[in-house]
Amino acid sequence: MPNPPTLTAEQRQAALKKAAKVRRDRAELKEKLKMGQVSLTDLLKKADKDETIGKMKVQSVLESLPGLGKVKARRMMEEIGISDTRRLQGLGANQRDALVSRISK
Repeated sequence: MPNPPTLTAEQRQAALKKAAKVRRDRAELKEKLKMGQVSLTDLLKKADKDETIGKMKVQSVLESLPGLGKVKARRMMEEIGISDTRRLQGLGANQRDALVSRISK
């Protein structure tokens, strides 16, 4: 297994700040999903352009939706054919359409 790259103290500090910001942004986005301020359709449209959104796992996004828990989200992903490790950027057009149609029911 290769060793991680050696970083200077400044590079490490910058990377830690960036990671913390991304975590805050994702948590805020999940909260907006939970409150209904953002729809799944909007999120999927932004996923291709915004790296922060695109790298979110599909399962965590679905679990953030109101009325969907871990079990329902996992079952829905299995029925559609989405892997547990899939991220929003990696979804195909058919998978996106299937998710939106299931959520809008």
